[in-house]
Amino acid sequence: MSKEQLLRDNRGLYDNSDRIKRSDFAYLFVWLPTWGQETEKHIYYIIRSVTRPTVAIQPARILILLFGAIGDVTRALPLLTRVRRGYPQAHIAWAVEPVAAPLLEAHPALNEILLYNRTQGPRQFWPFLQMIRSKQFDLVLDLQRHAKSGLVSLWSRAPVRLGFHRQNTKEGNWLCNTHTIDPIPDFSLKLRQYLRFANALGLPDDGIAFDLRLREEEERYIDTLLANTPRPYVTFFLGSRWPSRFWFPTVTAQVARTLQQEYDMGTVLIGGPGEVVFASQVSTALGEAKATDLSGKTSLRDLIGILSRTRLGIGPDSGPMHIAAAVGTPVISLWGATSPTRSAPWGSEDLVLCGSAACSPCYTRDCRIQRACMQRITPEQVLEKARHVLNRVQTS
Repeated sequence: MSKEQLLRDNRGLYDNSDRIKRSDFAYLFVWLPTWGQETEKHIYYIIRSVTRPTVAIQPARILILLFGAIGDVTRALPLLTRVRRGYPQAHIAWAVEPVAAPLLEAHPALNEILLYNRTQGPRQFWPFLQMIRSKQFDLVLDLQRHAKSGLVSLWSRAPVRLGFHRQNTKEGNWLCNTHTIDPIPDFSLKLRQYLRFANALGLPDDGIAFDLRLREEEERYIDTLLANTPRPYVTFFLGSRWPSRFWFPTVTAQVARTLQQEYDMGTVLIGGPGEVVFASQVSTALGEAKATDLSGKTSLRDLIGILSRTRLGIGPDSGPMHIAAAVGTPVISLWGATSPTRSAPWGSEDLVLCGSAACSPCYTRDCRIQRACMQRITPEQVLEKARHVLNRVQTS
């Protein structure tokens, strides 16, 4: 293979624009099966050509790789909507695990959800890889950063596979992708990090849109679920995957009671099965001030409807926090073990409250000092933020 032939074969995908950086090693890896006797010359030609960035291509089949957490998938939705606007005729699929998959149901920008159920063990991974390859994608956006997503990206055989820069990946993920975005600060908003992929593809920046929505029958069910809840209402999302992020039942009840007294607001408590005891403690502390306790009783789809109807959301760093922000609800977010610099809810950055501690943010799942950082967030601080939001709504 001559240098001219190598460049000519890739001219359909690449030109002299400067949007995307290639991964030299990954490109050599892709070309490895084609080498012949003139290996050293081919290495030279390929290394010379790998610095050639990509053109704004017109892919027919696009795969988004982000298996993970509810909050991460929620924050990647603006990228999905922007990709759809940039490639209106493309088939767009998203590979995701079951826990976050409901967020993608009925999304107007998405054609297909590809489920990977890791709870079924390693045996599930091979059929999943085979299914990915059979889809014949020509563009992969690898948002996950680790070895597993890198392997899925590589196995897809897509000619363009865009991932994070090697400085921002783990386990050699960058070796599996043909292109990377520029390096980014680790402590920067994840939503903005994901949108770097759209920038790298040269897609127009036409605003942030999550486009989370329910079907008509789902909307009717939420109306029934909240039929006895006074309006307007405030929603407390009580927990998180990490116990270190929790606030406390007594102070939660104090804030809820005060908002009921000052604004005649209803109170809704949401959480998973692990927060049922917490919710019961809040209800007990409320006394005669009643709350609609939905902890352990809602699906992820239900949360979209509940949080889109609420006047205000309050709680720690969690998936529901990001869902509330995605549907346009003001969110007072409470921080200690993690940092809002990376994960503040979109549009509510001014409503962040951080508990100070020498070890914060520790990014540990379990706290050995009784969540000292969260103890430093007072009901008065939360109420000050809440009054600011609610008074602003009343005067608008």
